[in-house]
Amino acid sequence: MKILTLNGSPRPDGCTARALLELEATLKDNGIEVERINIGNKDIRGCISCNFCRKNGRCVFNDLVNETAPKFAEADGIVVGTPVYWAGSNGQALAFLDRLFYSTMGTVNTTMKVGAAVISSRRAGSTSAMDEIIKYFTMNSMPVASSTYWNEVHGGSASDVEQDHEGLQTMRNLGRNMAFLVKAINARKQAEGLPEQERNYFTNFIR
Repeated sequence: MKILTLNGSPRPDGCTARALLELEATLKDNGIEVERINIGNKDIRGCISCNFCRKNGRCVFNDLVNETAPKFAEADGIVVGTPVYWAGSNGQALAFLDRLFYSTMGTVNTTMKVGAAVISSRRAGSTSAMDEIIKYFTMNSMPVASSTYWNEVHGGSASDVEQDHEGLQTMRNLGRNMAFLVKAINARKQAEGLPEQERNYFTNFIR
């Protein structure tokens, strides 16, 4: 069983990375393989709605999104970490997620892959950033892993996060909860397969 962790911060060793490190260590302690991908320091452009992916099974921009897609397909879950910018997520992280989820709609079955958001802020804006990330999961039949507080850490540097004992505790509890969910879903999937997903209707009021 494997979890992908995405670092949406341009600082590969900053606050978001420190939060992910705590989570990743706990996942590994609970028997889950982890692979981290840094996306916040990469040149990621947004979706241009060309629908190239619908015909070709991959995004027209052959970058980290296409490299990540097969890993996403094989993973049992995904964690998206982001710093808070203007009470929201890093724009590059959102551009990456827009393209990853859209370009893989016909090739990756996201049903019951576990998703989690990890947010880093100096002080505020973390819950609105978390809302942005979680929406990708809830639109794609992905259970959302929670913890004993919102999945966030606080500080202006990685050393500040070291002093956020409750934040790091939250990351450890998130790791345990996510590992439990992944194992439970995997056991049920092996016993009876994934739940059926209906895709027959698309509400459109154009007359």
